[in-house]
Amino acid sequence: MTKIVIVGAGYAGMAAAAHLDKAGTPFTIVNNHDYHYLTTLLHEAAGGRGPGSNYQVPIKEVLRQDSSELVVDQITGIDRNKKVVVGQAGEYAYDYLIYGLGWVSEYFGIKGLKENSLSITNLDSAVGIREHIENEFKAYVKDGDKRHLRIALGGAGLTGIELMGELLEYLPQLCKSLDIPFSEVDVQCIEAMPTILPMVAPHLRPYVAETLTKKGGKLRTNTKIMEVTPGVVHLDGGETVEAGTIVWTGGVRANPLLTEAGFTVDRRGRGKVNSFLQSADDDHIFIVGDSAWAEDENGKPFPPTAQMAEQMGALAAHNLLAQLNRQPMKSFKPRNWGTLCSLGSEVGVGDAFGVPIKGVTAALAKEGSKAKYLWELGGMRLAGNRTKQMMRI
Repeated sequence: MTKIVIVGAGYAGMAAAAHLDKAGTPFTIVNNHDYHYLTTLLHEAAGGRGPGSNYQVPIKEVLRQDSSELVVDQITGIDRNKKVVVGQAGEYAYDYLIYGLGWVSEYFGIKGLKENSLSITNLDSAVGIREHIENEFKAYVKDGDKRHLRIALGGAGLTGIELMGELLEYLPQLCKSLDIPFSEVDVQCIEAMPTILPMVAPHLRPYVAETLTKKGGKLRTNTKIMEVTPGVVHLDGGETVEAGTIVWTGGVRANPLLTEAGFTVDRRGRGKVNSFLQSADDDHIFIVGDSAWAEDENGKPFPPTAQMAEQMGALAAHNLLAQLNRQPMKSFKPRNWGTLCSLGSEVGVGDAFGVPIKGVTAALAKEGSKAKYLWELGGMRLAGNRTKQMMRI
């Protein structure tokens, strides 16, 4: 029997697993948890909208076939010569591999940033950020040091802005519970570029800035982080920001395992693939999601987004089955559904099918996208079981 292994249960890995499961094709998926979490919603867990459990789906709730095997292990390497994936608990032989381990934070060589900041890399880290902030605010009650109430967010892309929106909605509640005046809280988002949210239409950005500043946030563009020491962000020009909480959201790169295993990679560590998502180095390996260096017909790389990852995973599984059945494979030609950015639970911005939207309309679209994803992943059963805990309508 052909041995098929999927590593990683992110958007791409789960889409591939769901496709193979529906086809009744035996496979093994190896992941470091027994659940799949929704990376695009981790800012909600970090920002206090809901508990971490709201944003996870047990993998076995998606996979229905007895022949679909889940192994919980931390992957540490790939040996292409032996055709095995190496984990902390063992090795997993494969005839075909779908690799979707995703990303890690990119620190761009900024001194001390990795060591002295928090980042949203998984569900545990998101929950950890919320707990850290709560502990800092409780410390302020004891010693009155206002640095506990200052939060510095590095990067004004999608994650940074969405996290800021969540915090500005949650922190007034936290302050009320601890009898802290919210006016004492300082939430800053620091961005080196001259603008925020490059993936959003320019005419919507002033709405974002106005919404966040009215809620008490500070957006600082054209401001470079030069170094981070414990509790201190050092900016260009010599200014320092002393903060009890420092969170970096300014960049990602592929998991380093592909580079370490000798794959052809780009400057962000993504493995080069052909139009069928097969590795340029091994046609028995499909690379999907944020780990894939895939380009459109004009040579432009596809962006590392959840919707791209989901479509990649499904296509990789389809093409793998096509190979097994000696059928023609399909090229990756994704559909772009648009980008949505929440600014808390009630308003947002973005575009849907190319149409710019903002305010309550965008927030409703963001909530609807959660149900859409659950439906695509596990049909009516999964959407019915999990939508309520994730949505706030």
